[in-house]
Parts: sequence; structure tokens; C-alpha cells
Amino acid sequence: MSTFHEDAAVADLPVVDWLNPEEMARDPFPTYRKLRSESPVFWAPAINKVIFSTYAGCGYVEDHPEIFSSHVEGAAMVKALGGRPLIRKDDPHHATERRPMNRPLRPKNIMEAWSDMFAENTNHYLDVLDEVGPGADLNHDFAAPLAAKNLISMLGMHPVEPDDMARWSADFIAGSGNVLDDADIWSRCDRSRDECHEALDETISRLRRQPDSSITSAMLEGGLPEESVRLNVMLTISGGINEPQHMITNSVHELSHHPEVLAEALHDESVWNKIFTECARKYTPIGMITRETIADGEFDGFRIPSGLQVGAILASANRDENQFSDPDRFSVHRSEGTHFAFGRGVHQCAGKWAAQESIGRIAVPALYDRFPNLTQVPGRPEEWGGWVFRGITSMPVTW
Repeated sequence: MSTFHEDAAVADLPVVDWLNPEEMARDPFPTYRKLRSESPVFWAPAINKVIFSTYAGCGYVEDHPEIFSSHVEGAAMVKALGGRPLIRKDDPHHATERRPMNRPLRPKNIMEAWSDMFAENTNHYLDVLDEVGPGADLNHDFAAPLAAKNLISMLGMHPVEPDDMARWSADFIAGSGNVLDDADIWSRCDRSRDECHEALDETISRLRRQPDSSITSAMLEGGLPEESVRLNVMLTISGGINEPQHMITNSVHELSHHPEVLAEALHDESVWNKIFTECARKYTPIGMITRETIADGEFDGFRIPSGLQVGAILASANRDENQFSDPDRFSVHRSEGTHFAFGRGVHQCAGKWAAQESIGRIAVPALYDRFPNLTQVPGRPEEWGGWVFRGITSMPVTW
């Protein structure tokens, strides 16, 4: 059971002194279940945060930006990227930087500018997967390079190689979740940041002369300072590969265990969107968001003091038994309302519609169109990693 903290600032909060980030990186869901069963809010010394793990608690954090600020002092993401991107700002500054990015990421613009490109890139990496043959690693040979190639096109960074883009993303993600202050991770971030800036020198120069439909071009045309453009490009790289690639492998993982759902999708194409939505709920790619209290709050009888860092564990909220029936079960016909996989409110993920189009409507259906018998290799289980950002790192498949 939980104890109470001797620090006066959090004296009213139960302390979760058994929380182990290394154990959570292996499998966080037993920890999440225990958190939800013991208290709606905790002080967690292992990560130096007040944490919310229930659906109602995470909703409280997302719905009250006047209490829970995104401008977190000392945020790992700010160190990883070398500055403060829009996701680490509050309105009106956040809205000023978000507005130019929203235009190319609207569903209509995605369909007009990028859908054909998504399909072309998907077909290319289907060919790669076919050439490698049965036993290929779905993440390494298809999901990660496809997500990277799509993002290169969306950002207008055409000379960049997918392997480099994927490595930058992995390093920025590791840095943004570096709650244990691993020096090697910071070194990786420094290297990738330098390489990304060098690539952006060419990209920004070209786009100033020849604007296009890319996100980077939209930010430049929107009048953002170049420093902000660079930081928000790196922010986009952080999430723009991690989430789509994991949505591919998560989908194949579940369909390998639920052939009846695959049969339903092959008969009714509207089911593919339901598969995407349910995989996003069950395997929330961004497991925790960080905020900082700038005013006192109160939740479920607990006082939340000002001046503390807060972690809202969205991956736990999306498996809350009080919101979702049998939440650990994969079910494409849920009718229990929305989930938090893409956040909520002003900071809802800007790339939600791009991911839904490129992965849910194009990449995953195309996999099964090319390889109708695609499945995980029996006896060779997938490998998972992370909890702040969690996903499959390796998945052998056959067909």
C-alpha cells in the first residue's frame, strides 16, 4: 500500500514508492492496474511527478490548462530538442505556432496532397518486404522505413535518408522520455540534433525559394521565426515516426491473434478504421504526457499544489475498467466513447488524421492485400520496449 510523503508540498498525497520505471519498460500494464486500484492520484518519487492514472484523472489534467501548464520547466523534451517546441507552450503562444501546421494537416489537404504519396511509399516498402521474404522483421523492413519516408515527404526534407530520419526520431523520443537522466541518451540527442539542423539548412533555404505543400513550408509561409520552425520540425520528427510505425505493428499483432477481425475487415473496409482506433486505445503510443501545475487544483478530494510536475498516464487511462469494459481485450466494436491515444483539447495530436490516412486506410489494408496470409512467425514472439513511448521494436512475420 502507499505511504504519505514528508514534504509539505505533497503531504496530502499518497506516495507510490514501489513504482519501478525499468520494470515498466518491460511491461507497464500491471503497474497501471495497481495504480488505478489504489488511488486516483499519487506522488511518484522515482520520476519526481504527481501522477494521474485513471480516465477521469487524465481528463481532469487535459481539460484544465489553467492549472496544468504545458510550459514545464526542465522538461526532458526541451533538453532533447535543444529548445522549447509548441507542445511545451501554452496558449496564446502555442496557438500561434500550431496554426500554420494545422493547414497542411487537415483531412482535406492530406487527401489532396499526400494520399497518393502514402500509397506510392507503401507499395515501395511492400516490395522491400516481399524481397526480404518470410521471416522478415515487420518493424525493421516495413513499418519504420515507411513511416520515415512518409514523414520526409510531409516535411519537405527530400534529401534525408529514411534510416537517418528514423534514427533521429528514436533518439529524440528516448531523450523526451529520459526520466532517469541517462547520459548516453543525451549524447545521442546531441548528435541527431546537429545532423537534423544540417539537413534543415538545405530544406529551409530551398523552401524559401520554392514553397510546397509540406509542413515546413507552411510554417515558413506562416511567418514563424526560423528557430521555432526548426524546433517544431524536430518535434514532428519525434512523434511522426514513432506513432505510425507502432500502429502498423500493433495492428498486425492483434490481427494475427484475431483472424475473425481480419476476415471482417477484408469483407467490410470500414472495419480498418475501427482496427486503427482500437489499436490506438489498447497500445497508446504516447504513454504519458507531462504538465506543471501553475495553480492549486483538487481532484477526487486530493489537493494538487502549484509548482509540481504532473504525469498523466494516458496508456493507463485507456485501459481504465471504469471507462472501458474488459479493457485489456481487443474489440473493434466498442461503444464506450473516446480514448486518449491522441490526447484531448488544444494539445490533441496534430498528426492524428495523417496517421489515420497513411496507416489505417492505406498501409495496413495494403499489407493484407499483398500478403493475405500475413501473420506473426509462430514461436518467435514480438519484442516491446518503453513505457513513456511504447511500441513493438521487432516482429518476425510470415505469409
